[in-house]
Amino acid sequence: MRILLVVYDNGSYIHWFPQGLAYIAAVLLREGYEIEIYNQDMHHYPESHLLHYLNTKKFDVIGLSFIAGYYQYKKALKISEAINKSKNRPFYIIGGHGPTPEPEYFLEKIGADAIVMGEGEITIIELLDALKNKKAFHQIKGIAFRDGDKIIINDRRPLIEDIDSIPFPAYDLFPMEYYRLLRMPYCSKADFVIPILSGRGCTFKCNFCYRMDEGFRPRSSEHIIEEIKYLKADYGITCIAFGDELFMSSRNRTIELCNDFIKYKIDIKWDCNGRLNYARKDVLDLMKKAGCVFINYGIEAMDDQILKNMNKVLTTRQIIKGIETTLEVGISPGFNIIFGNIGENRETLKKGVEFLLKYDDGAQMRTIRPVTPYPGCDLYYYAIKKGLLQDCDDFYENKHINSDLLAVNFTDMTDDEFHRSLFEANSVLIENYFKKQLISYNKQMKDLYINLNSNFRGFRQT
Repeated sequence: MRILLVVYDNGSYIHWFPQGLAYIAAVLLREGYEIEIYNQDMHHYPESHLLHYLNTKKFDVIGLSFIAGYYQYKKALKISEAINKSKNRPFYIIGGHGPTPEPEYFLEKIGADAIVMGEGEITIIELLDALKNKKAFHQIKGIAFRDGDKIIINDRRPLIEDIDSIPFPAYDLFPMEYYRLLRMPYCSKADFVIPILSGRGCTFKCNFCYRMDEGFRPRSSEHIIEEIKYLKADYGITCIAFGDELFMSSRNRTIELCNDFIKYKIDIKWDCNGRLNYARKDVLDLMKKAGCVFINYGIEAMDDQILKNMNKVLTTRQIIKGIETTLEVGISPGFNIIFGNIGENRETLKKGVEFLLKYDDGAQMRTIRPVTPYPGCDLYYYAIKKGLLQDCDDFYENKHINSDLLAVNFTDMTDDEFHRSLFEANSVLIENYFKKQLISYNKQMKDLYINLNSNFRGFRQT
């Protein structure tokens, strides 16, 4: 069977490596399938190009994976229209966090033949085997599909317990010379960067998070190190972006990984997503020694009651202590704050702004965005229960029109007051960011013209 996997274009200059599709491609290759990747992302192809491509080439199956979001939703509609119009229309499968929570809606809206719900490495093999051998789909766990005029939603599939059993992403099918140009904080202009996973899932259950997996399943240190060494040797990678939801899943786990990075001398820069519960000095010192240069923290709010409402399992005291310790050991912290969760008001927004101004080291531009109740998260079902949202169609077609605009208002503010407050808050934060940039450029000019630094190579931007 010939299978085409579509990597959609989100408009980025350099896109994040499509890890999910690359894992699926790897298991398909292992089973002997013929795989081709359609890189709409790198080439910025219009959907008309995909239609022509499908009209001139023959594939048995086409696959598209996407996450929740207004842009991704609209992009999936356009790509699906091209697929469904094609003369040689293949069997069409979609997957990812976007369609998984509401499979019936997406099958009807997009016109796909089947959805792989959640983790797909085992499910896709069973689905393609049934398709190839013309077997019924009813016993395949983890899929939803069309059966004549009916839509059938099968039982969910249990998670893969041993994720070391999954082969490395099929890097050789993808244009790595493009993806390795990804820029992350504190990578140099000469670095080559690629994201990898140290594990799957998260032990926490924040009310705005729409992931479908329960708990955390780590990869072994040996498996991670083997992949890093492979990426260094074959693609010249010098910086790793750990893309899993929570690299710092526990104190012991973080220490174990860092000790092994040091022991096996992987000698590479890396960044990760962290948890301020575990941001202790001994852990952070070890992370720095093991090559960590940046930790992206999900702070979300600087008010203890709002943090409780979010089920964040974090306090403002832990946040402040963790950020101060991160800065103290010489690792740059990333700050993520959202606004508009249950109980929020102008005062809680002000606390977030003041915190960002006090501790921002200028590594990234940070703005505050409205919380969005994506289908699948607790906040989504709360909004439906309270009559703030009707259903998935209402969310995607009426409410969620942009990630920086209000989708559902959980506050006592009017929508206009809400947006005005965010405008004022982000005006302060953006002005602060560019002031820091101006100071940095002035220092460079002084070093050049006053200190006559002959190593200066121009005011360049990545």
